[in-house]
Order: sequence, then structure tokens, then C-alpha cells
Amino acid sequence: MGNFSNIISNINNSGTARDPDTAIFGGGLHSSNATGGIGYDTGAGGSVTQLTSRTTGVTLNAICGTITTDDEVLLAEENADFTVTNSAVAIGDVVAVCIQSGGDSGSTVVEVVTVAAGSFVISVANHGAAAPYETAAILINFAILKSVSA
Repeated sequence: MGNFSNIISNINNSGTARDPDTAIFGGGLHSSNATGGIGYDTGAGGSVTQLTSRTTGVTLNAICGTITTDDEVLLAEENADFTVTNSAVAIGDVVAVCIQSGGDSGSTVVEVVTVAAGSFVISVANHGAAAPYETAAILINFAILKSVSA
């Protein structure tokens, strides 16, 4: 993605600039770049490592980033939920998560189960019926998608 001020200077009648960091596009925003897509530039994200246990909350005030979980054992059919305190998230937003790497059971799933103003809750679940158990730290990518209900 290029410099945002360059994008604003090229907005046509389908969009208007409100300030240097925000633009409204009435016709939608699309990318025809096969590998570039739409996303956040370097510097928008952050990273944090969970301490103590898989249920220990973390704080990361960035629109996107990576969370490294604790490596506490997660037995078959168990799950661990933890809160991510994040000033960038609003109650109407959508938080997308996925496993970047880690995990050794092959049946580990991460999902957001609750979104609130200033936080969201991630659930890490081991859906395996037996050993191997989840014993590795997992790197979880997340991105906050700004949304409104009306």
C-alpha cells in the first residue's frame, strides 16, 4: 500500500476525505492487485506474549498483530479462553483470528467468542479425541475489521 496522503489526493467523486487518516468511499474500495490486496501497512500491528497460562489475558493496543500463547498443556476436548484488552476494538467490530504457526495436535482451533468495547475473547480449543495433546505455544494472527450496525 502506498502513502495514504497520496491516496487521498487521488480520490474522485466516489469518495471524500474527512481527515489525513480517514477517507469515505461511497462506491467501495477494491484491489485488483493479485498479491497486494487490502490491509494494514508495517507499523499498524503489534505483538504480545501470553504469560503464566493459556487463560492469562494480554493487552495489545493495535489494529492487528500476533499473540503468542503460553505453552500450557491443553488436553483432548479442552479449551482455554483469554481476554485481549485492545483500545482499537469497538463493540460492533469483527475480529478475525487464525493460527500462524505452532500447535502440535493438528486439531487445534482458535476463534473469537466475544467482542466488547476495548476487548475481545479468544478461545483456543483442542478438538482431538486423544493424545497428542496441545503442548506448544501457538502464534495467533488477528485483525480488527471496523464495522457498524446501521
